[in-house]
Amino acid sequence: MALRRRPAGWLRARLPGLVLLLLLRGCLTGAVNLKSSNRTPVVQEFESVELSCIITDSQTTDPRIEWKKIQDDQTTYVFFDNRIQGDLAGRAELLGKTSLRIWNVTRTDSALYRCEVVARNDRKEIDEIVIELTVQVKPVSPVCRVPKAVPVGKTATLHCQESEGYPRPHYSWYRNDVPLPTDSRANPRFRNSSFLLNSETGTLVFSAVHKEDSGQYYCIASNDAGSARCEEQQMEVYDLNVGGIVGGILVVLAVLALITVGICCAYRRGYFVNNKQNGESYKSPGKPDGVNYIRTDEEGDFRHKSSFVI
Repeated sequence: MALRRRPAGWLRARLPGLVLLLLLRGCLTGAVNLKSSNRTPVVQEFESVELSCIITDSQTTDPRIEWKKIQDDQTTYVFFDNRIQGDLAGRAELLGKTSLRIWNVTRTDSALYRCEVVARNDRKEIDEIVIELTVQVKPVSPVCRVPKAVPVGKTATLHCQESEGYPRPHYSWYRNDVPLPTDSRANPRFRNSSFLLNSETGTLVFSAVHKEDSGQYYCIASNDAGSARCEEQQMEVYDLNVGGIVGGILVVLAVLALITVGICCAYRRGYFVNNKQNGESYKSPGKPDGVNYIRTDEEGDFRHKSSFVI
């Protein structure tokens, strides 16, 4: 079989492209490059995690490796000068040449971690890759507030709050171990109730409670790391005795009326009048016998003896 000969100008036409390809290959030779098997690892608190950082291309046998933690706009060293630094000392190690393993992770380990490699013998000496670590935290027992007694027809609000879980938990309410929907109107089973449940804030609001709303209530807070519940609390819905309240008010008014009438009668009979006579404002002292008195407007009484001669 005869070989097909290329036209004479074929090689001349392809030569610039071949030269450019060879130049690109020469530039890429010896360039350090990094990759990661997982750039967004998620782990639960108190477990271990690997931050993957892998060198794919490099001519340097002993590159310089650095890990840095970026959190709240602050950058700190995690691995530097061939040893673990900071709060990860004793809880982390280098895997292979570049990857990082952390044991017993805590919620404070959630951050961005930057892997930096410096290869002095490569044409491209520096490369870096950023890993975002998320530590999930299981919720603790939420704090629940349930009103003990509510009259029929009144509003009632039940609260459930939890502040430790991450990501933020969702809330669900139970009555007598039966889960409640977010809207009572959406479930025929609760057609006699009128409530709305906010699963983000944990509030359960009754617009007008009914007798059927009485029961044992508890709340569960849950996220991807787990769940926790509060203790059961009783809510009693009672009838409001309007007749009894009106009767009580009438009795109080009758008693007040009787007291008022009694006071008026006492005043009329003079029980509250001062019996002391106020007509005599001046009382002369007793005069002994045998003494005559002459009274003047200026001096009042003075003694006048028979021996006194004008």
